[in-house]
Amino acid sequence: MNRRNFLQLAVMGAAQAVMSTSVTAAASERARSASSPFRIQPFEWEEATVMQLADAMNSGKETALSLSKKYLARIEEIDQRGPGLKSVLEVNPEALAIARQLDRERKAKGPRGPLHGIPVLIKDNIGTHDRMTTTAGSLALLGSIPAQDSFVARKLREAGAVILGKTNLSEWANFRGNRSSSGWSARGGQTNNPYAIDRNPSGSSSGSAVAVSANFCAIAVGTETIPCFFASASSPATSAVSFKPSSCPLSMCWAKTVLNAFTTCAPGATSAIAAARNRKNPSGCTNTPQAFSACQRTISSMRGPDTSNRCCATS
Repeated sequence: MNRRNFLQLAVMGAAQAVMSTSVTAAASERARSASSPFRIQPFEWEEATVMQLADAMNSGKETALSLSKKYLARIEEIDQRGPGLKSVLEVNPEALAIARQLDRERKAKGPRGPLHGIPVLIKDNIGTHDRMTTTAGSLALLGSIPAQDSFVARKLREAGAVILGKTNLSEWANFRGNRSSSGWSARGGQTNNPYAIDRNPSGSSSGSAVAVSANFCAIAVGTETIPCFFASASSPATSAVSFKPSSCPLSMCWAKTVLNAFTTCAPGATSAIAAARNRKNPSGCTNTPQAFSACQRTISSMRGPDTSNRCCATS
């Protein structure tokens, strides 16, 4: 049994479980909506890696526009409707226009690199200066648009990636309390595990991990603050894989995190090879004594109100 068949059976099983155990009005409504098990449609680029998508565009089989349309349609089919995984908070209204421009550029000049035209999703605490908001999942920041792209978003754009949208997360990256639920935010609700929608997706980057696992993109970006690493992707809960750079070599400027000095971004994918090929300086784990001491020295040398944003901003 492959991952996709397992996903489909899990969705059907979870729907039946909800129907059989509904004891409240909300559960009863959910059971009624699931009376006919949702059937996932075949997806051409199931489990595709970035290199496979790049080869398809280089050969003329696909374009950035056609890939973006297919991934957006899958998000609508499974994430927003169907089983409702709730891993994507919003889609980029400019995604298709960006994809068209990248296709014109490819035709005129060739690809910028392996990420040219690749659809990517990023966590909602990674700032983008566009028509999307950056809220860290909080209603308090609804409508918030940063004055500029975060370092990570800027580098993705420079590489030619198509940012399809923002993923759900544990609100404020789980800095809310001791009994918070992984993947829940006031803005997006509870992110559901694609393999068993009534189970915990694990980690604050749940939306990013669920998105790659359910094939809403080839790669997604999450964030992690010490001591644990991108638990959503490293956990068997979502069957995704990620590589984590050390904190300081990767700037967290214009990202909404509680401790920017100890936070880093990481690419997540459905295979170790795919994640490795899209890593950014995978030079070790943040919570090693050496990295911790280095960040402490950096912080202690800083002065001014924007210390957390200036940490390692020269990377």
